[in-house]
Amino acid sequence: MKAIGCACLLMAWLALPAGAAYADDFSDTVALFEHAGTSARFFGSSYGYALFPTIGKGGFGIGAAHGNGRVYRHGHYVGDTSMTQLSIGFQAGGQAYSEIIFFQDKRAFDAFTAGKYTLSGNVSAIAITAGASASAGTQGSSASASGGEKDAQTAGRYQDGVAVFTIAKGGLMYEAAVAGQRFSYRPRT
Repeated sequence: MKAIGCACLLMAWLALPAGAAYADDFSDTVALFEHAGTSARFFGSSYGYALFPTIGKGGFGIGAAHGNGRVYRHGHYVGDTSMTQLSIGFQAGGQAYSEIIFFQDKRAFDAFTAGKYTLSGNVSAIAITAGASASAGTQGSSASASGGEKDAQTAGRYQDGVAVFTIAKGGLMYEAAVAGQRFSYRPRT
């Protein structure tokens, strides 16, 4: 079982350099979410947020994901966090994505920063994408998907005091869920 988990993490790690929208630091990732549809409005109204520039995810039947991030209160960096997720079910592939979790109020923020935190099953992530197109003609068919985060259209709302948004960076994986993500928190020293 441990070998399968390691293999899944290896698949997730291999997906990291595949992203065209690769954000290598926190300020670049914040800028992506600030210009991505509805997620932008959460910066002004939330109590705080946790930001993960890159989460690697991989799996084949059994999956794993991991990423490191920072926690901000009223826009100020206050601590570090990490996310780990294990899943079992119909899934295959590897993927890298960015994630942001907005906290609606002090209660939601305090619950996250209290230590071990898990996203509940009724919280869903809004995947930010700009659009997709497909065409067929006499010269064949084609399909494309745009990763233009700045033109993205999203619809988001708080669920249990949190709102979660993701931006795919690369890879391909059949399975997308944030339920079961476990977080740890360390205050900034």
